[in-house]
Amino acid sequence: MVNRKLVRFLSFRYIILASILIVLAGGLVLLPKYEKREGISPETLLSNVISPERYITTDELADRIINQDPSLLLIDVRDKNNFNKYSLPNAVNIPLKNVLDVDSEPYLNQDQYDVILFSNDNLYSDQAWVLCNRKGYKNLHVLKGGINTWFSTIINPKQPTEDMPSNAFKQYAFRKAASMYFGVAYPKKAQKQAVITKNTNTVSVPKKIVPKKKKKKMPVEGGC
Repeated sequence: MVNRKLVRFLSFRYIILASILIVLAGGLVLLPKYEKREGISPETLLSNVISPERYITTDELADRIINQDPSLLLIDVRDKNNFNKYSLPNAVNIPLKNVLDVDSEPYLNQDQYDVILFSNDNLYSDQAWVLCNRKGYKNLHVLKGGINTWFSTIINPKQPTEDMPSNAFKQYAFRKAASMYFGVAYPKKAQKQAVITKNTNTVSVPKKIVPKKKKKKMPVEGGC
């Protein structure tokens, strides 16, 4: 009963946060238009905010990390203290307040990597996503549910009940195996039951951030 109430509360909170983002993006549509502004149009931003494709689930991310996907670039937008306590493997810490700094642009404005933004939940990462998207940055995604959902699904997955479909048990087997991959200790019996599929063809490479090349502006001819 307590779990159901918690799920309802978290779902309600998520809906509220999503609504706030849509309202903020929608408000940009009403702003005066300036010829010298940078980034995408407010209309495009609103369309991107509504799209569910900007999110990546914890299962998808865990699978890509386990298979050593070299195209991943994880950005932790929490403060330094939270980052030092716990973060995802090989994540780079760029606090929300520093997202628009010049030094942050080579990491966030990428065409070489899939940039995954995350925080404890979706609050800070969604804000970072809006700021970066408004600047016209591409390949941006938000980890749905953030670190909190990462812990509840990957690090400490809940075993399905007998009345659940077979897919739930397959998902649980993957999550349990993934939790062992990320350092959670299980009894030997549980380790034998856990099955994880790893792509041996992928190669882990150190992250070498390549700044996105900017198009040179052509000089305007004519004039006095």
